[in-house]
Amino acid sequence: MHPAFNLILILCCQKAVDSCRKNSLQIHTTMKKYFSCAMIIFLLASFSIPNHTNVDRWLSLFDGKSLNGWKVGDNAATFSADSGMIIVHGNTAHLFYDGDVKNHDFKNFEFKADVKTKPGANSGIYFHTIFQQSGWPAKGYEVQVNNSHSDWRRTGSLYSIEDVKEVYVKDDEWFTEYVKVQGKRVIIKINDKTVVDYTEPDNVQRPAGQEQRLISDGTFALQGHDQKSIVYFKNIMVKPLAD
Repeated sequence: MHPAFNLILILCCQKAVDSCRKNSLQIHTTMKKYFSCAMIIFLLASFSIPNHTNVDRWLSLFDGKSLNGWKVGDNAATFSADSGMIIVHGNTAHLFYDGDVKNHDFKNFEFKADVKTKPGANSGIYFHTIFQQSGWPAKGYEVQVNNSHSDWRRTGSLYSIEDVKEVYVKDDEWFTEYVKVQGKRVIIKINDKTVVDYTEPDNVQRPAGQEQRLISDGTFALQGHDQKSIVYFKNIMVKPLAD
């Protein structure tokens, strides 16, 4: 409850006690009166103050020890949890967040994860996507994870939409990948450095095969790209923002 309502309740109770002391014959009537006042204030506070439980604060999407709250289709063995990390190593697969936070449906948000790649690794973080049993997710955008793979699109790229050629971080070192979506604007940061600031045009038309690369809403997914790629994710967090 807002501090101002706490103060009002305290003053009401104090006033009730003072009144009762002045006239002991009116104890029952006075207390009933101010109890009713307090209840009305409490109910008004409950309805008038927004519930910020899941808005504007960082919430974990990964418990650090299991894949509870996540869902994978084909090639599930590509993903495992150990030592506080999600380990990605195996055949092409995608791990979709399927947990309770916002009922795994996000529109405006801030997202961040600590990531470490092994040499030659390729991966990605999808947002505004939806569970797909196999293949590359058709819906939503991919934020690239790739510091040394043969694909020239490097870590931080909004894949095939606004690509990054520069290499900002090294393999075998932890870095933080951050994504913010507010309205149609997408900001991507690597270790607090902005590498993409993209606003989706109104009525944008995507080429064949990318028709659903659009701002909408949906969940997140981690990519297992190929058998040679080894990538680690930890401290996977989201801050839902008001729609």
